[in-house]
Amino acid sequence: MTHQDYISDLVSVVFENLENQHDWTSLETHTHSSSGKISHPRPLISGFPPRRIYIHPDDQIEMIRNNTMGAAEQKSELEWVLPTNLNENVTLDFLSQVFDSMERPESLPEGRAKRLVLAVVHDDSTVVYYFVHDGIVKPRQN
Repeated sequence: MTHQDYISDLVSVVFENLENQHDWTSLETHTHSSSGKISHPRPLISGFPPRRIYIHPDDQIEMIRNNTMGAAEQKSELEWVLPTNLNENVTLDFLSQVFDSMERPESLPEGRAKRLVLAVVHDDSTVVYYFVHDGIVKPRQN
């Protein structure tokens, strides 16, 4: 199996897991930035989960004050997913290259770090998801 085939299979496993197990919609695979000028070090998947999966701590505080937590949790946002394998050595340099290849979303408030969902595939095709931020993010409020 070539490296290209390995990456293609990895992306396929994560894509199908998001679509069939987690009910994500509008899934697309991207090899370049939306302008087409920058190549991603690894294909990324974008799509919409059935409900919002991450709320920034600053937004959480505001939503608690305004009593709007329930409504915000249901509104889905576009998410970016980076497929990886459990046996891979994912370095900070590699993640930095991925973030550098991602364009800053217009909806992202100034001073906020970009984020992606790191999909880690085990040999038995189990997929575990983690948030990864490009920078420091304050902890969630409980």
